[in-house]
Amino acid sequence: KYIHGLGNRDRPFVVVDCAGLADTLIESVLFGHKKGSFTSAHEDRIGKLELANGGDIFLDEIGTLNLDMQIKLLRFLETNEVERIGSHLIKKIRCRVIAATNENLEDLVRGHRFRLDLYHRLKGLRIVIPPLRERVSDIDLLIDHFTQGLKLFFGEEVRKLLRAYPWPGNVRELKNLIKNIKGSKKE
Repeated sequence: KYIHGLGNRDRPFVVVDCAGLADTLIESVLFGHKKGSFTSAHEDRIGKLELANGGDIFLDEIGTLNLDMQIKLLRFLETNEVERIGSHLIKKIRCRVIAATNENLEDLVRGHRFRLDLYHRLKGLRIVIPPLRERVSDIDLLIDHFTQGLKLFFGEEVRKLLRAYPWPGNVRELKNLIKNIKGSKKE
């Protein structure tokens, strides 16, 4: 969101959680489909890539894409063309692709689970954000950010405990913890 916000905010910003989609759905979600192209295709559907035309698409957890989908995504990146499932019409799309993963893509490439050519196409600008356990100094800042506007106070003892915790769920785990504390305060 931050990278998108640095540019023209009037452009579309579309998010796709690759890990949250079944392998059988990802192509339809990204490229769209025509009514009747498969059993549950009850209407024409525009894909996320087409929705992002002129803007940005954020592919979260891209390391979870299967090899077949990686080939289709690579073709899109090379041609800027989308073809909905069940259609023969090709549409030119221009969008910036922002991808993230908690996987080590180089390891996936070595293990033949991620295409080397796709890795290089996506690697234009790489931003590595270490896990929260490696940037303990950010924990207080994040606590303050996530509690902003809430009637929650975390004293030094609690903050010390939170800084000592290894955070296997990373920033999302901290955010969820604060959300759950906030939710329990309402009751």
